[in-house]
Formats: sequence, C-alpha cells, structure tokens
Amino acid sequence: MSRSARTEPAMALPTPTRSGEPLWLEPYPDALLGELPDAAPGPQARYESRESVSLAFVSALQHLPPRQRAALLLRDVLGFHGTETAAMLDCSLDAANNLLRRARATIACHLPPGGRDHAPLPGSAREQEITGRFADAFERGDVAAIVDLLTDDAWLTMPPLPLEYQGRDTVGHLLSAVSFRNGPQRTRLIPTRANGQPAFGRYSRDPHSPISHAHGLIVLTLAGNRISAITGFHDNSVLARFGLPRTLPE
Repeated sequence: MSRSARTEPAMALPTPTRSGEPLWLEPYPDALLGELPDAAPGPQARYESRESVSLAFVSALQHLPPRQRAALLLRDVLGFHGTETAAMLDCSLDAANNLLRRARATIACHLPPGGRDHAPLPGSAREQEITGRFADAFERGDVAAIVDLLTDDAWLTMPPLPLEYQGRDTVGHLLSAVSFRNGPQRTRLIPTRANGQPAFGRYSRDPHSPISHAHGLIVLTLAGNRISAITGFHDNSVLARFGLPRTLPE
C-alpha cells in the first residue's frame, strides 16, 4: 500500500461520565425572550428570570416528576406563596412544601455550584474575551487551546443524546475523536445567544465549493474566566429561529 493510501486508525471514544434518559432540550433565542409574556417573579422566587431559562436549569427540571416540577416552578421561579401553590396543586400546604423540598434537593444535584453568579455579565468585555478565544481555537481546530479555557469539571453534552462527558481531559479526548477526528477542519462560528448564554452557529466549509454548510449550534456556559459547559445541538432545524441560514458563502 502506498503511503498516500494509508489512513490513520480512528481514535477510540472516551467512556461517558454518565448516561441516562435522552435529554429533550432545545435552545431558545435570546432575541425572542423579550416576546414572552410578562411574568415578573414574586418575592418568594429563588431564581432570577435569566437563570430560570438557562440550559442547566431547564435540563435539571427534566429530572423532576411532574408535581415536583410544578411546585418548584410555582414557588422558586414565579414566586407564589406556599398556600397559593397548594391551592393550584390541589393538595395540603404540608404536601406542597414536601414536593418543593424534594424538588430543591434534586435540582441542587444537577445545577453547577454558585449558579449563574459566577458568569460574566451578558455582552461584557470579559464574556466577549472568553467567547472570542473559544471561537478562534475552535475554528483553528486547536483542541489544546479549547481545553485551556475549560474548568476542571467542565461538561460536554449533545442533547438529545443521553451521553455526558465531564473533565478537561475527557472533553478534549471527545473533541479530538469526533469534532476534529480528521485534524483541523475548515470551520466557521457565527455568534448568537441562546437561553441567556453565548452561542455559535457552526458551519463546516465544503472543500469542493465556496460554501459552508450548517453543522448545528454550540452553547457555552461560563464560570468566571472559563467555560464550565459546552452543549452541542446538531439539529440544523433550530438555526432558523436564530436567523441563521443553512449555508454561508465563503
């Protein structure tokens, strides 16, 4: 076999950190958040509106049974009092409070420590600096530079796939084995925002034509000066909601 005909063996995929049920999650454009009905939270609310639409919070809600989910949303997001929540759930106050306690315990296990308090302000210079470095590294296919931006316990998920990967080395391994398995790709990232978080439309350049084809959406969760989660959506149908096309000219 000639040297040019040889192919490198495919890199083995890392073992997922955890695997569960499919995560039915879709990104929501920030541009449409202003069109939602005004539902200012009451004084009992624990979560600000910005945090209650985050991918981490919406993902965590899926781990709750329906009545626990309802109790948590009514009390901690919308800010209803306990008696109001009990009336809407058609149960006693003690039962409503019990649902809330169990829901809070479950949610706490799935939300990052500190919530959104550690994230840079949307549109701030710090947020732009972090996301700019990520976009530059991703477009160059520089996995080491991407890993340098991650927190030690960073997650990579790809809803609705149930496989979740945690840790800088594991995420770097997965990116090398999947996103950049053929080496640096001709990739373009177009900035946007989803669920109150920085995001990018991802486009892969066609080597045979001056066109880049859509390859889903990437949403980043930031913590301090680093990235604590990368969520990849590979369904190109979501791009239209963000005003992003299926193809881009060079």
